[in-house]
Amino acid sequence: MSDRYSKVFRIALYVISAITCLVILYPYLVMFFSSVKGMNEIYRIPGTLWPEKWNLSNYRTIWEHIPLTYYFRNSAIVACGATALSITCAIPTGYALARMSFPGKKGFMQFIIITQMFAPVVLLVGIYRIMLTLHLTNNLFGLILLIAAFNQAFSSWLLSGTFATISKELEEAATIDGCSRLQAVIRVIIPLAAPGIVTAVIHAFIGAWNEYTLTLVLISDTYKKSLNVGIRAFFGYTNIEWWYVFTASLLTTIPILFLFQAIDKYIVGGLTAGGVKG
Repeated sequence: MSDRYSKVFRIALYVISAITCLVILYPYLVMFFSSVKGMNEIYRIPGTLWPEKWNLSNYRTIWEHIPLTYYFRNSAIVACGATALSITCAIPTGYALARMSFPGKKGFMQFIIITQMFAPVVLLVGIYRIMLTLHLTNNLFGLILLIAAFNQAFSSWLLSGTFATISKELEEAATIDGCSRLQAVIRVIIPLAAPGIVTAVIHAFIGAWNEYTLTLVLISDTYKKSLNVGIRAFFGYTNIEWWYVFTASLLTTIPILFLFQAIDKYIVGGLTAGGVKG
């Protein structure tokens, strides 16, 4: 009897998992099927999920009618640059917050969390005036600095918690073996903090890749716009070319999927690397 209930429970678990996956993937399925439809099918009432005619030429058309190559390049430059800068600054900051004691540390940690309450749009006027004074408007480097700054607080807070979970005795053991403090951090602590660093990288990259407001305000040159802002080319005065919007939107998700696929093994490796044989 127990085996029977065990099989029923397993089947029910599989069914619930399949339904959950379908609910999560449904928006992406709508996006994909809509990207291969034509204008008549998009605006048809009532509409259907499955396209009657697969119009794969939509993918070729968007590459020909808008500078999509430049948009992809700009998004990649900004996302990679902002992520690298943010994580490079967040690692020593997170380590200092985890290992060092100084007056006002608790208040500083709380201030880091409070800064996440303010969206860039709230500070947009001040940001634009500062960037204009520094001659960094319509400049990808200026955009990288801004996005890295907005991602810096959360990355530092996240990594401080990661470094705090790593035993100080490991650094002391590395020091006894002849390593300096910097060498101990680079050779011992950072590899053990790999899961937290990867998480911070994912958060920073997704935030930079999806950034819209700052790019829209600071970048005016068509060939310097990011992919998210470039999609606005399909929004006309009288109608919206939804079939192209869905096509371009689907393409924007591909780099994120490749990122997760590429670093998945590093996440697993980082989790197993943290084991200490005692």
